[in-house]
Amino acid sequence: MMHMTLYWGKDITLLIDSWKTDSWLSYLLTLLACFLFSSFYQYMEDRRLRFRSLASSKPSQPSSAGADVPLLQKHRRSATLATAVLFGINSAIGYLLMLAIMSFNGGVFLAIVLGLAVGYLFFRCADEETTAENVCACA
Repeated sequence: MMHMTLYWGKDITLLIDSWKTDSWLSYLLTLLACFLFSSFYQYMEDRRLRFRSLASSKPSQPSSAGADVPLLQKHRRSATLATAVLFGINSAIGYLLMLAIMSFNGGVFLAIVLGLAVGYLFFRCADEETTAENVCACA
């Protein structure tokens, strides 16, 4: 049975039919997995933003011979490709976290929100520039 309201309990089915918890140990391990995945989401978002800033950075001084320009363009293309790949991976993780929250289990909800907060604290809080790109945690 799928719950349509927030409930508290150890018996949940998360994401797939074979991921069911029937004991407190399996429930706590599931909450730990949700916490770690949501922290990993913030780590991947930090990596993606760093690659994006690398891809959009301008050279500080133009070289007189112009020999460094193709090398810089190659690095920018690689950084742009890495940004796109990381965006895809991060989007997939974000949507899976959203679907996990849609199990309507209170413990899963708290584990994911706390994981996002702790991941933000460790991986993204020290960013020098603040960008209000998207305030939704799972976008």
